[in-house]
Order: sequence, then C-alpha cells, then structure tokens
Amino acid sequence: MDPFWDYWYFHLPNYLLAALLYTLVGRFILSLFVPVDWPNYIWRNFCRLTDPVLAAVGFITPRMIGHLVLLLIAAYWMLVLRVIFTTVMHNLGATPALAGS
Repeated sequence: MDPFWDYWYFHLPNYLLAALLYTLVGRFILSLFVPVDWPNYIWRNFCRLTDPVLAAVGFITPRMIGHLVLLLIAAYWMLVLRVIFTTVMHNLGATPALAGS
C-alpha cells in the first residue's frame, strides 16, 4: 500500500499550498535583485503562478502596502492556510500517522 495514494486528498492540497508559499518567498528574494519586467522564463513563471494569490491578498490588504511587503503578507497567508488545512484534516482523522506512532 502506498501511503501517498491512501491520503491523496491531504497531500495534494498541502503540496499546492507549500509550492505557492515557497514560490512567493522565491519571488520576494528575486525581487530584491531583478527588475519587475525581467524577461527571464523562471521569473515569468514565478509571476504567473503567484499573481492570482497576490490579487486575492491585495484585495483585502490596504493599497498603501508596497509590492515587496505584499509578497511577504501573501506568503504569511499561505502558511496560515497550510496550518489551518493540516489542523482541520488532522482533527477529522484524514492525515497519515506519524512514523513513530
């Protein structure tokens, strides 16, 4: 039995939230060194993946917040969503057991 497929409904959303979180952090770090309109394909994909998240977070965040700070706020919200998701799934008994338990 493969534990990944037994709990796919936990692993896939958790992986998606983690990927968005780390892509936002990566975009923040790259933003410190590269221009906003940099034509590099990695940068364009970072922007393409994170722009919907930034739009959603920007909708509830005051407009006076700068773009770099908005990236950090969005990463924070992805972390919060990931913790909430894991907690809810654990309370429902829908997470895999730890190796030692």
